[in-house]
Amino acid sequence: MSRIGKKPVPIPAGVEVKVGADAVQIKGPKGSLSTPVHPSVTYVVEGSEVTVNRVDDSRVACSQHGLRRTLLSNCIEGVTKGFQKTLEVIGVGYKVAVQGKKVVLTVGFSHPVEFPLPQGIDAAVEGVKLNLTGIDKQLLGEVAAQIRRVRPPEPYKGKGIKYAEEHIRRKAGKSGSKK
Repeated sequence: MSRIGKKPVPIPAGVEVKVGADAVQIKGPKGSLSTPVHPSVTYVVEGSEVTVNRVDDSRVACSQHGLRRTLLSNCIEGVTKGFQKTLEVIGVGYKVAVQGKKVVLTVGFSHPVEFPLPQGIDAAVEGVKLNLTGIDKQLLGEVAAQIRRVRPPEPYKGKGIKYAEEHIRRKAGKSGSKK
């Protein structure tokens, strides 16, 4: 039995969960999300919690059990609290700005790079930090990864776009001693 899968998912006040034939719909104060249903697991809504159960003990059902419970938990957390990712832009002359629904990155190229934000993702800038917020954890992580891909941090000076909690392993570079 999956240790994660057997835990019930609590439903906070103000959140509505509807189990359908092909998706579970979650509505909350921040918006609505849905997660697909897999035929190997069943969802049971009892009072203020949802339980995810396996249909049988097959390998597919075991692998989907914890995954589907975590996806459901992320949807419920997203519509109540939301998620946030912070990126840091490090480098001399490197800047980040938000213009409407676009992130404009000046990161050492001959032109500023404009990154359009998808629906449901908001951005705010505090100095060299770019804060991305949204209710969909998967979409937020993908957008943050795409922005980081514009100029990933390099190992010698550490310049580039990195996650706030990321640690860059630095290299020594050339020693350059002459004899």
